Amino acid sequence: MIEFEFTKEEREQALALYAELKGKIASSLQLGDDVKIREHLLYAIEHGQIERDIFGLNPILTGLQTAMLVVDEIGLRRDAVMAIMLHPSVENDTITIEAVEDMFGESVARILHGLRRIQELYKKNPVIESENFRNLLLSFAEDMRVILIMIADRVNLMRQIRDTSNEEAKRQVSEEAAYLYAPLAHKLGLYKLKSELEDLSLKYMEHDAYYLIKEKLNATKQARDAYIKSFITPIEKKLTDAGIKFHMKGRTKSIHSIWQKMKKQKCDFEGVYDLFAIRIIIDCPLEKEKQVCWQTFALITDMYMSNPKRMRDWLTVPKSNGYESLHITVLGPEGKWVEVQIRTERMDEIAERGVAAHWRYKGVRQSEGGMDDWLNSIRLMLESSSGLEAMDQFKMDLYDDEIFVFTPKGDLLKFPKGATVLDMAYHIHSKVGNACTGARINNKVCSFRQELQSGDQVEIMTSSTQRPKQEWLSIVKTSRARAKIRLAIKETQQKEALMVKEMLERKFKNRKIEFDESVMMRTMKKLGYKEASDFYRDIAQDSLDVSVILDKYVELQQGDKGIAGDTQTRSAEEFVLDNSPFSPNSSQLNDDVLVIDKNLKGVDYQLARCCNPIYGDDVFGFVTVSGGIKIHRQDCPNAPEMYRRFGYRIVRAKWSGKGASQYQITLRVVGNDDLGIVNNLTSIISKDEKLLLRSINIDSNDGLFRGNLVVMINDNTRLEALIKKLRTVKGVKQVERI
Repeated sequence: MIEFEFTKEEREQALALYAELKGKIASSLQLGDDVKIREHLLYAIEHGQIERDIFGLNPILTGLQTAMLVVDEIGLRRDAVMAIMLHPSVENDTITIEAVEDMFGESVARILHGLRRIQELYKKNPVIESENFRNLLLSFAEDMRVILIMIADRVNLMRQIRDTSNEEAKRQVSEEAAYLYAPLAHKLGLYKLKSELEDLSLKYMEHDAYYLIKEKLNATKQARDAYIKSFITPIEKKLTDAGIKFHMKGRTKSIHSIWQKMKKQKCDFEGVYDLFAIRIIIDCPLEKEKQVCWQTFALITDMYMSNPKRMRDWLTVPKSNGYESLHITVLGPEGKWVEVQIRTERMDEIAERGVAAHWRYKGVRQSEGGMDDWLNSIRLMLESSSGLEAMDQFKMDLYDDEIFVFTPKGDLLKFPKGATVLDMAYHIHSKVGNACTGARINNKVCSFRQELQSGDQVEIMTSSTQRPKQEWLSIVKTSRARAKIRLAIKETQQKEALMVKEMLERKFKNRKIEFDESVMMRTMKKLGYKEASDFYRDIAQDSLDVSVILDKYVELQQGDKGIAGDTQTRSAEEFVLDNSPFSPNSSQLNDDVLVIDKNLKGVDYQLARCCNPIYGDDVFGFVTVSGGIKIHRQDCPNAPEMYRRFGYRIVRAKWSGKGASQYQITLRVVGNDDLGIVNNLTSIISKDEKLLLRSINIDSNDGLFRGNLVVMINDNTRLEALIKKLRTVKGVKQVERI
């Protein structure tokens, strides 16, 4: 800081401002305020407790200037002025907030507490351009007067630093004015202060553009004034004849607005046609405001053609910050477009002074939203209280359900209230969340279970050995983090299952046991597992002994060997001659036999491997060159060729009996390669005691699997039922018999 010295010129200016300020807020001052604030300031000056700021400005003088601004432009009184004058001493720690409360009351202390909290936020190097930081300021300030003082202080600072030599600090202050304070002023309806902040920031950041536009405006001022006079003269006469009380203003568009329009439309100064607007301010009773405004609208549009695309009706639905006006653009003399704003005295004061004007009027409607509810609550509170003194009881509770936290780089993240360190870790990235072990919050190490508070600066800590766990789902607050945890757990389980399965297969190989997927699925079931993931998890956690699995597997595998084997070759003893003409409804039925053409006796037959017929299939016999018979299905892929070339060797055949034997059939299954799909397929087969899965062969590629299931089955009716069941499995796309 630069050493402080109160110059004669500064002293004279400060005394004049002090006297003027005292007169303006005299009605709100309390007994002894004047003496106490004078004594404090004189003591601070004499004992070197006041220091000039980075621009070399006198903080007492700038404090008086800011205080005058909040009184004149915003309408604040005693508490705000006292807080502004005491703020340098609080920042220098030459007076405590507790001491201020004893001397000047709780309300002044609360404003100073809010200003100090804001200064603490700035120390975290925030990214000021973000909407989140503006919202954090609003929620952190606690008292809305803190925000209003901050805006006024920045306007005053921008006025004072025109000739400073500290260009870097000047640029930083200007950027904050453009990206932070001007949008805040806009939110609060302080349009006059907002425009000044924008113009001054443009002046300091884009010097050439600012002065180019300013010179162009000065050069065209005489012609513009003459045009405005020719435009408004007939309007004045018509409104006066209609008995409407009004006055008119000609307002040139701000330099910042012109520059923004030039950039947006990619044109030069001459290409911006609506450089000015005419404002018609009507004096009428509150209950007649709309009626008179629309009457004025009708009179003007009778004289000048309006552009319907550029009409803005903020009478019917005011802006969220309370702004009310009727904007129309009409074609004036010389074919020039002119914007006309129609509003009442009440609406004009709200437009010029924003929040402060709300304190003077009733019936201002609000739309939904946090800021609107806040403004509305101020209005309702003040209507039922005694004016500005009600601010002493006001505590802002904006964004109660949201918190804002800083990253180490100064970025601001928004979370629901109750969010934890783990929520923030997963917001940054899934990998950060999965490896999160805790955080440093305001340089203090905390658990990942720690709830976040607005204004916290959080640095996530990670470890390469950390893994997400099921209980994390109860720690996080956001659905985003919960979904990422579930996905991570699922991926971890899949990796564990693959590793355990490979380990099991190695164990089987060492014991010289053939690994069969179907037998393994039955082993899982016998050991009490419904899901393969649970089975593999218990193995990975050593909750299930591998030797128990091996013993149960061998037991089931050996039991399978006792089941009836291949039934494809049978002796002629099972043949039953059909002496009557062939009929599919023959009543000569024995246990699971084939009835062959009556002319053949004592000939062996085989079930053809090309189509694997089973009991119940429509079949025919084919006499081979060796004299034996092969039984084929009627829909066998080779049937058409055999009928065409060797029709004389075809014999009729049909099934008889009860279908007691088992036949081997192969099913081809195609589907999505999802976790557990093989288990779901094999469990359907294992649940049916009359079905036996002989083998399974799966090939996976690009997320799809193709597999062959070899099943022992009694008849085609049971086969059709099995195929239907397999087709209902989630992820299965196709099941067919081959």
